[in-house]
Amino acid sequence: MTALDHIDTLRSRMGEAIIGQRDVIDRLLIGLLANGNLLIEGLPGLAKTRAVKALAKNLECDFSRIQFTPDLLPADVTGTEMYFQSADGSEFKFQPGPIFANIVLADEINRAPAKVQAALLEAMEERQVTVAGTTHKMPPLFMVMATQNPVEQEGTYPLPEAQMDRFLMHVVITYPPLEDEVEVIKLVRGEEQAVLADRKPDAGPKPEKPGPVPQEAVFEARAQIAGIHTSDAIETYMATLVQATRTPDAFSDSLARWIEIGASPRASLALDRCSRTHAWLNGRDYVDPEDLRAIAPDVFRHRLTLSYEAQGEGISPDAVVAEILNQVALP
Repeated sequence: MTALDHIDTLRSRMGEAIIGQRDVIDRLLIGLLANGNLLIEGLPGLAKTRAVKALAKNLECDFSRIQFTPDLLPADVTGTEMYFQSADGSEFKFQPGPIFANIVLADEINRAPAKVQAALLEAMEERQVTVAGTTHKMPPLFMVMATQNPVEQEGTYPLPEAQMDRFLMHVVITYPPLEDEVEVIKLVRGEEQAVLADRKPDAGPKPEKPGPVPQEAVFEARAQIAGIHTSDAIETYMATLVQATRTPDAFSDSLARWIEIGASPRASLALDRCSRTHAWLNGRDYVDPEDLRAIAPDVFRHRLTLSYEAQGEGISPDAVVAEILNQVALP
């Protein structure tokens, strides 16, 4: 099987566990293949955690879940030096925390205080953790997928802008349509029935499940994505989209009123990596404008600081991104 065949298999298996969220599945795969971290936001019960678990379950990887709470400590995430004593003597040994995994689910990340959130910064950006003056490298396949609830504010700590910028994309999960919700009911009911059937003494041998997608398929896909062609015109288009967030008055009066602080250079890099990955997933060896337009909202929505006027008018980051895409000429 080719790398694309393996990733298509992974996408298909995730689709069997998550109904009606094809865009979310694609964004998780883009984050995985683009070697970035994702912030996943949605109301309770919209399968944020289930989506990440479905990815980890069907991929050959070590999975770790951290439930963020107000009493969580940085050492609970990164690990700590512990004192060991034996007949041969005593020494301090580093005990790795749950951050040392291939896929780390930071569940309800905005429920932990700033000190704990800051403990993730080095791991997310530098792919390493420093404890007691010693640096410990993360595994080659490593990504943080953080979830948060957008409506519950009591007992939460908003993520600082510096940490928000370290997420490759900000993925938003919305309510499923009626027909998909019916399929969700059937899916969960079927899973419950399967568990009960397995517990029966006469259940018989279980059918052999296919093995997980190997990590090497991800690394091979990344190598192919690195070779995706991006023309000079597309690169200029990327830079212009980012520039429109910094000098909005040069593009439209509405953008000038809505945007207070524009996107950092990380937005340009994210556009480049995500657009090449989007093109590869669609079987192309080149990037076209539609790849950029498809992933621009996910790249920009957490990197724009809106003005008080925009917030007062109820203007969302997605509406601002839509106006940017409307104002910037296609190459």
